[in-house]
Parts: sequence; C-alpha cells; structure tokens
Amino acid sequence: MRPLRALIVEDDKAVALVTRAFVERHGAFVVAGEAATGRAALEALDLIRPDLVLLDVHLPDASGIEVLRIARARGFAGEVVAVTAARDLETVRAARAFGVRHYLVKPFGMEAMRERLEAIRAEIVSATSLATQPLDQRAVDAMLRPGDAQRATSQGSPLTLDRVAALLDGVEETCSATEVAEALGMSRVSARRYLERLVIEGRAAVAPRYGGTGRPELRYSARR
Repeated sequence: MRPLRALIVEDDKAVALVTRAFVERHGAFVVAGEAATGRAALEALDLIRPDLVLLDVHLPDASGIEVLRIARARGFAGEVVAVTAARDLETVRAARAFGVRHYLVKPFGMEAMRERLEAIRAEIVSATSLATQPLDQRAVDAMLRPGDAQRATSQGSPLTLDRVAALLDGVEETCSATEVAEALGMSRVSARRYLERLVIEGRAAVAPRYGGTGRPELRYSARR
C-alpha cells in the first residue's frame, strides 16, 4: 500500500515541526504539505487531496472549523485530526459535526499522536480492503449473523472509547452522559456505557452533582 499523504495545517512553526517529525516517524505516512493559514490550507487541499489533515483550530485568518466546513462542501472526505488548545465543548461538537473523529489537545506527546495515526491507518486500510476485495463466504456470514453483531455492539468499539476519552480530555470541567452523546452523535445509553468503562479502566472519574429535586446527575471528567 502506498504511503498515506498528510497535510499539516498549523501557524506555529515550532508545533508544525514537531508534528511533522511525529507523523514521519510513524512510517505509514508522508507529509505531503504544510499550510499556516486557512486560505493556504484550502489551496493545499485542492492540490494535494491528502488522506489525512492535522488541523489547527485557531488560524490567523480563519477558524479551522470553517476551513473544514468549506473543504467538506467541496468534496473532501479524508480523515481529520483536530490539533488545538481549544477545550470547550462547543468546539468539540462543531468538529464532530464535520466528521472529526480524532482530537489532540496541545501540548501532546508522541504516544498520543501515534495512537491517532495508527487508528486512522487501520481505518483506511480496512475501508480500502472492503472496497476492493470480494468477501468470501465466511466474511458474508459473519456480517449477516445477528448474534455476532449484537455481541460486537455490546462490547463497544475501542475507537469510540478513545473518542469519548479524547472528548473528556478536551473539556476543562465535567460532562454528563447526555452532553457526551450530543457531542459525539450517539445515544445517551451508549455514552453512559463508554463513560463507565473509562471509569473502570481508571481513565476517568465520576461524581454526582446535586441540584433541585430528584436523582443527582453523574458528571464525568478525565483523570489527568
């Protein structure tokens, strides 16, 4: 498989340099271009058509979210990692609305970047394989077997778990299961299940918030 092309959109030269080093160290990716402004990013997207964009949210001339909105409207369907210091729920929700499944909060380390890149590589390889290779009988049966689908759903997705963890890590205070569900486009029950799993794994903390009458609301936060 050819190397996956990455576009780095970052106005801080030092951060761009570190990001380039992290991406190229992975091995499956090659940095095909860099852009320091929203306008330059849109031009590079049209020219390069990258598989992955590492997108800063705060750019000198535009919001990275607005850049992504325009890019999607123009037909860009590649993966995007939001790389930013923004931690507010509104920004995370807006990024999610335009198909961002991976979110890195500055400052980030090599391991955090490596995990996102590996997840994206696996997703692209899997999608390419399904699109180009015919399924054998076993694969067809597995897709159509209700019991297997139900078990897979009950266990949850590691990628979705990471998305919930990234959301918690990007919020300064706490989140409820309802807020997480709205931000990531899932049901409240699913969000609650992933949040509880993060608590069990020691990656999140939970505490009740009392207010008004009725049962207290459970609020979740990342363990930093």
